[in-house]
Amino acid sequence: MRYEKPATAEEAVRLLANEPGVARVLSGGTDILVQLKAGIIEPDLIVDIKSLDQIKDILAEDGGFRIGAAVSGASLGEHEGVAALWPGVVEAFELIGSTQVQGRATMAGNLCNGSPAADSVPAMVAANATARIVGPDGVRDCLVQDIPVSPGRISLAKGEIVTSIFLPARPARAADAYLRFTPRTEMDIAVASAAVSLELDGGGTCIAAQIALGAIAPTVVLVDAASRCIIGTKLDLVALEALSAACSAACNPIDDKRGTIAFRTQVVGVLAKRAALIAYKRAGGRS
Repeated sequence: MRYEKPATAEEAVRLLANEPGVARVLSGGTDILVQLKAGIIEPDLIVDIKSLDQIKDILAEDGGFRIGAAVSGASLGEHEGVAALWPGVVEAFELIGSTQVQGRATMAGNLCNGSPAADSVPAMVAANATARIVGPDGVRDCLVQDIPVSPGRISLAKGEIVTSIFLPARPARAADAYLRFTPRTEMDIAVASAAVSLELDGGGTCIAAQIALGAIAPTVVLVDAASRCIIGTKLDLVALEALSAACSAACNPIDDKRGTIAFRTQVVGVLAKRAALIAYKRAGGRS
């Protein structure tokens, strides 16, 4: 196994593109190091991108924030601007692992690991976040929701790397929230999860919404039918029950030792309903 620590993104791309064998990108390392130790992967090349320029930075941009691919959970949680604008994204990322893991884990890594149960991904999808990708053909931006394609697989081409995640600007009366269910309260993987982002008008009526579900299908599911259930309402009981039912109907989960199909299908609707209420109150709504 070969280890390389490039000085530039272009050098990282070249190394990855020219490697004929299996290559992996190391940023935080909280997934890849575990996989190496367990013998799940045996890469021919590891490219460490942790020290690339600006990849550790959080930069204000067009009213939103660009979060470098090597920004840790600890750093993101301490950033008052991001936490105020996108509290649901921050709380989702902060649920990952222990204090020690938070010092290394990155949102880009959580995304590129390709897990259906990744905590930060539903929150990013609900936020309409985009990933900036550098590759042999140059730079492109891609919606986060289009990157995972199946468990453990992502849509990036050979030689491409994610260098940052962009969380866009939002109006004053808008907010988001993320909830998950786990058997343990900490350091566990979501059995089901829900992220809700919404916007209100001056009277407290929901005028836009995005609802994304995790761990209930091979990839994160953006449920437009659930969003339509609450747009035009003040999240009354009827609207919330309709939202919950729409989320459950969108499920395509598996049975495993952590949760059954029936359980995941039911609980994700409850999580979405509760997350919607939290986001609504954060946005200034009164239920």
